[in-house]
Amino acid sequence: MRPTVLCFSGLDPSGGAGLQADIEAIGQSGAHAAIACTALTIQNSQQVFGFEATSRELLLAQANAVVQDLPIRCVKSGMLGTTENIAALAEFLKQYPDYLYVLDPVLVANSGGALGDQATLVKAFAELIPLASLITPNTVELRALTAEEDLTRATEKLFAMGAKAVLVKGGHEDTPDHIRNALYVAGELVAESRCPRLEGEYHGSGCSLASFIAGRLAQGDTLKQAVQHAETWLFGVLKNAETPVMNGQKIPKRF
Repeated sequence: MRPTVLCFSGLDPSGGAGLQADIEAIGQSGAHAAIACTALTIQNSQQVFGFEATSRELLLAQANAVVQDLPIRCVKSGMLGTTENIAALAEFLKQYPDYLYVLDPVLVANSGGALGDQATLVKAFAELIPLASLITPNTVELRALTAEEDLTRATEKLFAMGAKAVLVKGGHEDTPDHIRNALYVAGELVAESRCPRLEGEYHGSGCSLASFIAGRLAQGDTLKQAVQHAETWLFGVLKNAETPVMNGQKIPKRF
């Protein structure tokens, strides 16, 4: 069977982000996706209206069931929703220290809707940071996690908090003609990429990128290879994204 990525993520009814984005991206990477659902959200492609988190017990029961018969190589997390679910994931990861782990530190949706109380989530994420093989924050999340405005200091602080590798995504920065991503390992810049900035906003781009990376890592890519493959793939699916609402967020066309 294909190597499997176990995703801890929430259900987005629009299919643009969350667990559907994980499944589609991991499938496109060549791996198999398994899901431990963290929350049911109320949202469409443009706005988050609310959510109800899965209980800690149910979340762990889902994860522990699939590890019994699937070849898990990597874990990926997106929306976790509550501090209890963050603690549950940390407990799970400590049981399986050989699993690679990609942490996408989701705090808000691209539309700006809350996916949990940011202050409490930021504090709880400190337990997950040292467990991650790779953390994939955008610059808004990086600043929130570290309480540092300067991106260099923020990245340094994330490593001081125990990070092993960090992919800083520059889509939220004021660079009108390009987006710069930077991959750091053990505090050192090891790769950076620039791509043309596409017009508009995209729903689920972060989920898709992190999940594709996880899929490639599960299949044996190095970290640099996985990130490069994922960035190339993501640019294509964003370039061909579909627009449900005129002038609204676009949904990546992952197939």
